Amino acid sequence: RRYPTVELRAETFNGSMHVPVPSDSAFLKALLFELRLVDDHMFVEQRDTCTRINHSSVYSVSTAAGELWPVLAFHKSSLIYACVPLVEGTLEPRPLLLTISGLSQGLALLLGIMDFISPSRHNEAEMNAKIGQLRNLLIQACPLGTPLNANIRSLNSSFEDIQEMPVGKDQPAWRSSTYKGKPQVNVCITEKVKCMQYDQRDVVDTWQVYGAVNCKCDIEGSAPNVTLSLNLPMNAPPLQDIVVHHCVTSVDPAMLMSTSAEPLHDSVYNGPYKFPFIPPSDSFNLCYYTSQVPVPPILGYYQLVEEGSQIKITVNLKLHESIKNSFEYCEAHMPFFNRGPIAQLEYKISYGQLDLSREKGLLVWVIGQKFPKSLEVSLTGTVSFGTAGKEHPTDYVCTGNTAYVKLYFRIPDFTLTGCYVDQHSVQIFVPGKPKITASRELISSDYYIWNSKAPAPMVYKPL
Repeated sequence: RRYPTVELRAETFNGSMHVPVPSDSAFLKALLFELRLVDDHMFVEQRDTCTRINHSSVYSVSTAAGELWPVLAFHKSSLIYACVPLVEGTLEPRPLLLTISGLSQGLALLLGIMDFISPSRHNEAEMNAKIGQLRNLLIQACPLGTPLNANIRSLNSSFEDIQEMPVGKDQPAWRSSTYKGKPQVNVCITEKVKCMQYDQRDVVDTWQVYGAVNCKCDIEGSAPNVTLSLNLPMNAPPLQDIVVHHCVTSVDPAMLMSTSAEPLHDSVYNGPYKFPFIPPSDSFNLCYYTSQVPVPPILGYYQLVEEGSQIKITVNLKLHESIKNSFEYCEAHMPFFNRGPIAQLEYKISYGQLDLSREKGLLVWVIGQKFPKSLEVSLTGTVSFGTAGKEHPTDYVCTGNTAYVKLYFRIPDFTLTGCYVDQHSVQIFVPGKPKITASRELISSDYYIWNSKAPAPMVYKPL
């Protein structure tokens, strides 16, 4: 999508030094080249010289009219998300990235588009339908080139439901429309757990949990007041590093001072975690937090040993007894980098099923929706490989026997911290009895178990 108003402003700011955005086809060709998605086997000094090592997703794209900068772009799940943000000032000398507000606005918009499209990446028809809706959605999200709403999923795909901006003097700027109907509040706590397990004496395993509380409040009035409380079970680790949405009207300062950078002590804030706020019209994240949980949900070890032309693998996974044994999905992926296709596979598993990817470079162990009564599953096998080709996965880190198992799982109606929303504690100061819906989930994120028979990249080493 192009915004002539924005391009005119860019030309006004930069005068004779202005570099116009080229045609779509020319821009795409130049961007693919800059992202090394074409001609990546060739050394091109203009692109590949050491003086142009890029440490961000901001690029300078060569066009027929000159260097177009800044271009914000990233490559995710076979799609490229890109925009050209406006720099409200001169480009020579180049301003610091942190001073360009258009970059953060553009990134938020691109991440909103990615969040809208990415759940459909396995279904081509559904993805094409969503991409077809983007034009209408962008008219609402970014009508004249300035992003107003980065949460694309919350927008309506048809023009019939677009409401006019209200003019109530008490209405805060973040409430873009008014709601008519029965009041209802939907709250979802999503916790993600990261993990690095090594199964080695001299290396400490690490894990992190971080959560987000998403709300959608359909409430009448120009400035409705809502109070929501997060609760923890007895003796649960406290929430830390809490960041709140700007619509929160007041909060206990001690809540915001609790940080994971300091070890837990008796004076740490244990709640109650109360958030009074005037909600935006669309869904939003009320707060983010972390917590120092005592154990990761799934403990395991992975052993890979090379014996001649074959490798022997052993994987053992154990679900901690405190974790709810009810998954939407649970899979263990074992990629084999820098090798050829899997030519021969012999294996024995105690539970679930083992699948070989179409490219024959990845084993997928589908554990399913429950662990057995023992809460423990194991896999042993022997794998041999064919001749490696360009299409098979490579990795600079996973060389030799350095390899990993990556876990993918989701546990509905469960959080690792135990954090939950008591529906009876949600206060809404409007007439009528509101409908309150609360849910929670735990999702894996970068959950790695490294081969204990080989050196692995470490988060840190003990002194």
